[in-house]
Amino acid sequence: MTRPIIILVEPQLAENIGMVARAMANFGLSELRLVSPRNGWPKKGAHSAASGATHVLEGATLYDTVGEAIADLNFVFATTARERGQMKRVFAPDAAMKEAQGRLGAGQGIGILFGRERTGLENDEVSLADAIITFPVDPRFSSLNLAQAVLLVSYEWYKLATGGALPFEGGRISPPATRESVLSFFDYIEAELDAVNFYPEDKKPIMARNMRDIFHRLEMTEQEVRTLRGAIRALAEGRRLRKP
Repeated sequence: MTRPIIILVEPQLAENIGMVARAMANFGLSELRLVSPRNGWPKKGAHSAASGATHVLEGATLYDTVGEAIADLNFVFATTARERGQMKRVFAPDAAMKEAQGRLGAGQGIGILFGRERTGLENDEVSLADAIITFPVDPRFSSLNLAQAVLLVSYEWYKLATGGALPFEGGRISPPATRESVLSFFDYIEAELDAVNFYPEDKKPIMARNMRDIFHRLEMTEQEVRTLRGAIRALAEGRRLRKP
C-alpha cells in the first residue's frame, strides 16, 4: 500500500460513487472500498458519472462492515464536519496527508473513511478511526457533497506527493525584447505620433517619457514588440490610404 485508500460507508447514489472515482483518478488514487452500498453493487449510472475513471470502479472491493473494510490497515482517518466529542487528533486535509505520507513511507496501510451522503459517519464508526479529518469551511454552511470531500483530500495528497507541480506553465514563448528593439520601437511610435500632431509642442518630452514607461512596465517580449510595431504600421498606412 503506497497510497491512501478511500472507503465509502453505505454510499447511496451511483452517481456519487462515480464522481468519487473521478475525483480519485484526477489525483492519482485508485483503491476504493465500499461498505454496504445501498441497493448493492455495481450500480447503474456509476460508470457514466466517473467520466472514464472506470479502473477505480472496476477495482472497487465490497465489505459488509467498517471493521472488515479497515481490518488490514494500520491507521485510519474519519472525515466529519461535526465535532464528535471524541478524544482524537483533528487534522485539516493537508496536514492529514502529510501524516499519511510519513506512515505510508514506513510501510503502513492508510485508509480514509467517508460517511453517508445525508448523515455522514455514525459516532461508533468514527470511534474506529485513529484521527479525524475536517474541512475549513464556512460554519454557516458546512455540508460537503461526498465527491467534493474526497476531491479535497485527494488533491492535498497529490499536491504533497508530486510537490505541487503544475501540468504546464504560462511562461513566455518568445524571449524578452532586447533594449535595441525596444528603443527602435519607441523611435518608430514617436515618429508616427509626431506625424499626426499627437504631442502638444510644450509637452512632448514628458508625454514621450510616460509612454515609454508604460511599455517598460509590460516587460515586452521580442514577439510582442514586433506585433505592436506591425499593428501601428497597419493603422498608419491605413490612415494614409484613406486620405482623399
